Amino acid sequence: MRVADSNWRDIEAYLAQDDRCVLPFGSTEQHAGLSLCVDAILAERVAVEAAEPLGVPVFPVMPFGLAPYFAAFPGSISLRVETLLAVARDLIASVAASGFRRILIVNGHGGNAPVGALAQEIMAADPRLSIRFHNWWNAPATWAAAQAEDPTASHGNWFENFPWTRLAHAPAPEGAKPPVDLALMKASPPARVREMLGDGSFGGAWQKPDAAMERLWAVGVAETRAALEGPWA
Repeated sequence: MRVADSNWRDIEAYLAQDDRCVLPFGSTEQHAGLSLCVDAILAERVAVEAAEPLGVPVFPVMPFGLAPYFAAFPGSISLRVETLLAVARDLIASVAASGFRRILIVNGHGGNAPVGALAQEIMAADPRLSIRFHNWWNAPATWAAAQAEDPTASHGNWFENFPWTRLAHAPAPEGAKPPVDLALMKASPPARVREMLGDGSFGGAWQKPDAAMERLWAVGVAETRAALEGPWA
């Protein structure tokens, strides 16, 4: 259930019988012709759909993450590492103070990996907590399904092109884009990254049939639900 659809009494009643919750983390950054908020949209949606049958509360997505490499693309936002970790620490501390003890962080952006390390640090300091950091998009079953569909699955291409991340005024081009030298890109400053990427995609097909995306999405939801079900420490 979405926390946005609950009041504090609802959460208090829930905590009387369960102590799980979900914290989605995303990013606001260029995704070629797709929404700037792809990572936030997908992290929150997969979390909500995964948690719904279990009745577990899903907090609003953290929409900003670490994306300094996209700084030359207007609209992209990047926090400092210490800022993201401070926010994540405060969010975890807040839900723990409410009584949540099992926390699933559903992450939709690879740049947010430091939050996973922070979770380990927090659990070492407070053994009452069990925190799972779940990269929904490259969890084993989901990534295998993506690779089976097309091994070019990557940033800004078909892999993130769902009906709910598309923009009506920016239809995907036909065909595919040649792959980008990712090693060189990662060693380049933002202006050079923009020059290398052009539209922003890392390469590969821009779009796949909706049926293929629905199959991939179903795997992602199921795998995220499995992470929420446990096992928990």
